[in-house]
Amino acid sequence: MPPPSNDPELPVEAPGSGALAASGPAFSPLYQQIKGLILQSLQAREWKPGSAIPSEMDLAARYRVSQGTVRKAIDELAADNLVVRRQGKGTFVATHAEQHVQYRFLKLTPDNGDRASEGPAERRIVDCRRQRAGADVARALGLRAGDAVLQVRRVLAFVGVPTILEDLWLPAGPFKGLTAERLAEYHGTMYALFEVEFGVRMVRAEERIRAVAADAAQGALLGVTAGTPLLSVERIAHTYNDVPMELRRGLYRTDTHHYRNELS
Repeated sequence: MPPPSNDPELPVEAPGSGALAASGPAFSPLYQQIKGLILQSLQAREWKPGSAIPSEMDLAARYRVSQGTVRKAIDELAADNLVVRRQGKGTFVATHAEQHVQYRFLKLTPDNGDRASEGPAERRIVDCRRQRAGADVARALGLRAGDAVLQVRRVLAFVGVPTILEDLWLPAGPFKGLTAERLAEYHGTMYALFEVEFGVRMVRAEERIRAVAADAAQGALLGVTAGTPLLSVERIAHTYNDVPMELRRGLYRTDTHHYRNELS
């Protein structure tokens, strides 16, 4: 039997078994190891959002495993919305620029259920400035209190009605050069902008939801009176390998919209 490879990209063959084992104290199934290696390539932007990844046959040769093992790894990546299979064309890195995923992280739906009828959101950037992270923002983004962050405030309107007020905090390093003007000029989604211009892809988010009352300043931006009930949605969005990249706090009007999520 040939000696184990010294290539850090390849799984390590278990002595005397013909099976492959994880290089470390904790064993994980082979397809999970291959999934991790593909994730490393995605994080390193070897294959950019929207581009095709190598075929299962090519990946099997690259990692010296069976096509079935690669297929199972890609199945999980597809289930996680990290790649997209296209019949007869191959497998592609998922991107927020695609029409069918633009609303993946926006769960606010018009009461009539027809999101297409109201068209894309009209966006107004209220502010975009660099500041020092407070303790709560630093904790959410895995930073130290006082580290530099960008804070963005914007209002989203549907059919001319201000509906969502959002405050976002982003680590300053990965988003160097982001300005209110650039945000206003870009016609795609904010997450698509992050992909295209900053190489940051949001792949997972967790949210906390509760009911709150609008204060005077919030009411003025949303066109409601102080004390109006609003839905508060706090989101932490992560890029590959669960690295937090955004803290977002949104206030939603629900007089003509509702929050809709599908559970399976």
